[in-house]
Amino acid sequence: MIILIHVIIALTSIVIASFTFFKPTLKKLIVSYGFILGTVASGTYLLITIPSHILQSCLTGLTYLTIVSIATIAAHVRMHKRQLAFEKEN
Repeated sequence: MIILIHVIIALTSIVIASFTFFKPTLKKLIVSYGFILGTVASGTYLLITIPSHILQSCLTGLTYLTIVSIATIAAHVRMHKRQLAFEKEN
């Protein structure tokens, strides 16, 4: 059951990170970071309780974490640049 929850959290995280990248807001960034944390926490729990295929699991997890983190950080940078441009105009 925890595996299903982990997969749902991870897939939702990817969707939210994608939406956040294209239309960044502070609320979406916080939610995206929360889902990243949830995915890492549930993945860590799975690795501790079911330590089979640990190398494959870790590589998949690191790939996921890299992609979602880059998208979320890029959204954060885009939002910050947009705020700076808005402040510069006023």
